[in-house]
Amino acid sequence: MPAAFTELRHDLHRAGYYPDLVADVLDVALADEPVVAHLVHPETTFDDAEVRRHVTVLVLTPSRLVVAHVDDHPADSENPSASASATTESVPLAELRSVALTHVVAKPEKHRTGDAASELTLAIGWGAVSRVDLEPATCGDAGCEADHGLTGTLTPDDVVVRVSAVAEGAGAVRAASTFARALSAATSRPR
Repeated sequence: MPAAFTELRHDLHRAGYYPDLVADVLDVALADEPVVAHLVHPETTFDDAEVRRHVTVLVLTPSRLVVAHVDDHPADSENPSASASATTESVPLAELRSVALTHVVAKPEKHRTGDAASELTLAIGWGAVSRVDLEPATCGDAGCEADHGLTGTLTPDDVVVRVSAVAEGAGAVRAASTFARALSAATSRPR
């Protein structure tokens, strides 16, 4: 087994969220293509007093970005046992339209070259999913009560991973930054 895939499996086990399931679905999606870089991002959310776990895994290969996402599905009246769903998507690097990074830095006046961000948000777009943010349009006249319709923005939203040093630790932010650097470099090469 190549060292990069071994490191990926190690990070999946460290995340502790169905590591063998995630490794199996990634193995199918990777189809024996070597791993260049990866990011494993486990996340716990709270929804109506219910705890839900999920993990997003980003894997860079020489030709593709493979995205895996696994969610818990708790037992309910229709499904007597809990389950998980694992989805993968493989995107050719040539299809990636944007790699956006937002670095949040506490006390920016004290920032020195090489200091890590306290939070990093990585947004990757390839045109499959977009988010629409709408708001009422205005004409500029503060006294105008006419309906001017809506205005808004369309934002690529294929995959967004937010990593915080407070929540996941400084090492997780460094890992996200390292992956983002590798992905940015890979998308800058002519195809």
